[in-house]
Amino acid sequence: MKRVSIFGATGSIGQNTIDLIRRAPDDYDVVALSGGANIAQLAADAKALKAEVAVTAYPERLSDLQDALSGTGVEAQAGATALAEAADRPADWVMSAIVGAAGLEPGLVALKQGATLALANKESLVTAGALVLETAKASGATLLPVDSEHSAIFQCLTGEDIGSVEKITITASGGAFRDWSLEEMAKATPEQAATHPNWDMGQRITIDSASMFNKALEVIETKEFFDVGAAQIDVLVHPESLVHAIIGFNDGGLKAHVGSADMRHAIGYALHWPDRKELPVERLDLAKTGQLNFQTPDPARYPALRLAWDVMEIGGMAGCIFNAAKEEALDAFIDHRIGFLDMATVVEETLTQLSSDNSLIRAEMTLDMVQNTDNHARATARHVMTTRRG
Repeated sequence: MKRVSIFGATGSIGQNTIDLIRRAPDDYDVVALSGGANIAQLAADAKALKAEVAVTAYPERLSDLQDALSGTGVEAQAGATALAEAADRPADWVMSAIVGAAGLEPGLVALKQGATLALANKESLVTAGALVLETAKASGATLLPVDSEHSAIFQCLTGEDIGSVEKITITASGGAFRDWSLEEMAKATPEQAATHPNWDMGQRITIDSASMFNKALEVIETKEFFDVGAAQIDVLVHPESLVHAIIGFNDGGLKAHVGSADMRHAIGYALHWPDRKELPVERLDLAKTGQLNFQTPDPARYPALRLAWDVMEIGGMAGCIFNAAKEEALDAFIDHRIGFLDMATVVEETLTQLSSDNSLIRAEMTLDMVQNTDNHARATARHVMTTRRG
C-alpha cells in the first residue's frame, strides 16, 4: 500500500488526484491533506480518505476544521508550520499542488524525507530551481512533473538522450482572450479572464493562462527541470489543447505527446510511474478532431513570455522576483485595482528595479533567502503599483 499526501487537496489538481485515489482505495494510505478556505471540502475528503491529518493554510479557520473533523480521528492543524510538519510525515508519494510560492517549503520538506514528489506547483522550480533539484539529489528523492506540458516532455524524453534534443516546444491554449483585440483586453474584467475555453482550473491559474504568465512560468520551469538552454525552448499557441509538448531532435525528427485536456492523465502518470495504468480519461478520435492548429504567440499580446526569457538570461534570484511580482499584480487585478494589461508592466518594472542589485540576484539560494527575496519583491511590486496610481 502506497502512503500518499496531497498538498493543495481542495484545488483542481488536488481534487483530480483524490478522484484517482478514491477509484482504488485499497492501494493507498492517505497521510496528509491540505487546503485553504474551503474547510467543508477539506474535511469531507479527509474523512472519506481516512487521512491522518488535515491542514488548512489559514490559522483563523482552525476551529472550523476542528469542528468539522470532531470525532473522526483525523487531526486538524493550521498554518505554515503545520504544513511543513505534515510534509515531514513519512510518505511514499506527495502531490505538491499548493498554488504560488507558498508551495515551496512543504515540497522541500517532502523531498528531504525522500518522498517521490509529484510537482504541480510550478512556482517551486521558478523561484528556487537549484535549491529544489539539489534537495532532491541529496536525499535521493524522485521529482516528477505534473503540469500537463512538463509531463508530456518527460514522457517524450523517456529513453532519449537529452543531448540529442534541439528544441522543446510547449503549447498554450491562448486562454480566454486569444481572439480579443488589445483594446478589448485592456478593459477585461477578472470574471472574464477566469473563464478558460478548454481546461477546468482555479481562478488564479485561469487568469494566468489568459495573460500567458502561466506559460511564462512553464518556460522557466522547463529550463530548470530538464536542464536545457533558453534558446532550446519555444511556445506555440494551440487552441485545441490536445498536443501538450513537442520534442525536436538533432536528426530532424519530432516526437509529440497528444492527449485529451484532462489533468488526470498527467497526475495518473506520476501516481503510477514508472508503470502505466488505465486511467478514466477520454480517448481521442483524431478523425473527429479533424485538424490541429498552431501559431506563434503575438509578443504584443503576451509580454509575459518575453519576460520569461529575460528571467532566464538574468538567472539567480530573478525567477523568485518575477513570480512574487506576478502574484502581487494578479492580486491587484482580481481586486480591480489594476487593468489586465497592467500586470505585465508591474512585473517588468519590479524585475528591472531589483535585477540591478547584483548582491540580491547572485545571493546564495537558501530557503530563507528565497523567502526574503519574495517579500522584498512583493513590497517593490506594491510600491510600483502605488506609484503608477499616484
